[in-house]
Amino acid sequence: MITLSEEATTRVGQLIEAEDEEGLALRVAVRPGGCSGYSYEMFFDSEINSDDVTKEYGAGVKVVVDQSSAMLLEGATLDFKDGLESGFAINNPNAQRTCGCGQSFS
Repeated sequence: MITLSEEATTRVGQLIEAEDEEGLALRVAVRPGGCSGYSYEMFFDSEINSDDVTKEYGAGVKVVVDQSSAMLLEGATLDFKDGLESGFAINNPNAQRTCGCGQSFS
C-alpha cells in the first residue's frame, strides 16, 4: 500500500475539503500505458469496492487502491513539493525504470 508523506496528507486534505463532498477518498491506481509500461492515476472517488485496500492518514484523509495496483505500489510514497516545481510525486521502489516526466514506470 502506498504511504503519504505529511506534506501530501496535508495537501490532499485541503483538496478534498475544497471539493465539499462527503465521503471522498484519494484513489491511487496503476494502469497499463505510458512511455515506460505503466502509468500512475490519482483522482477523488466516493465509490469504494469491497476488495479495495484502504488506509487513513492524518485528519480523515482516506486513500484507496485496487488490489492489482496495491501490489505495484507496495513500499511506494506519495509526496508533495511546494515551490518552483510544485506538485505530487510518487517514489516507487518497485519501479526499475521511470520516464522523464515521472508519471510512467516499468
